[in-house]
Amino acid sequence: MRFLFAEFEFDPGRRLLVRHGRPAPLSPKAFQLLEFLLDRRPEAVSKSELLTHLWSETFVSEASLYNLVAEVRAALGDHPRAARFVRTVPRYGYAFHGDARPAETGVEASETTLPGPRLISTRGDWLLPEGSNVVGRDRDCAVRIDSPSVSRHHARILVTRGEATIEDLGSKNGTYVNEQSIKAPMALDDRVQIRFGSVTMTYRILSALPSTVTQRPV
Repeated sequence: MRFLFAEFEFDPGRRLLVRHGRPAPLSPKAFQLLEFLLDRRPEAVSKSELLTHLWSETFVSEASLYNLVAEVRAALGDHPRAARFVRTVPRYGYAFHGDARPAETGVEASETTLPGPRLISTRGDWLLPEGSNVVGRDRDCAVRIDSPSVSRHHARILVTRGEATIEDLGSKNGTYVNEQSIKAPMALDDRVQIRFGSVTMTYRILSALPSTVTQRPV
């Protein structure tokens, strides 16, 4: 579910946090933390529950959680001493206490579609920022696909100056571009079909929409 709060839009389907119409960078773990706090708002969530949720298969110290909260606050322009969104509950945990509301579907969603390379499927729409974007089943993947045919770290899409290259990461069921199995890094063209295991997505390069021209009265 998409949420709107203050100048932000949080879109878990597209894995985007948008501020004033522009993406606000968040690591996959920080995105997951913000999503969890939004889902549980205004309830306070204990540190132990957050640690279990975010690092279910790995032991980490509370310092890792503290650093993640700091990353979320930095993206939101928040401050622990005067928190607008992420509130510290002393000796317990954290809570989202901003005025977040579910976003309406339809026109509002289309107005916030951002230009750039992305993966699109019936499962969601993921903007691919500059750098490495891992596709897989693990929670820390930039493009997370919840399917048993997809490996935990299945493939990587590297975006450099708007150009994208895909490589398989030794996945069990393979990565295919237009049904051609990837054996080495391959450049991606607009509208190609990419299959991760049994899950097919479309790679798109969306351009910015032109500004609306004001029509003078005749």
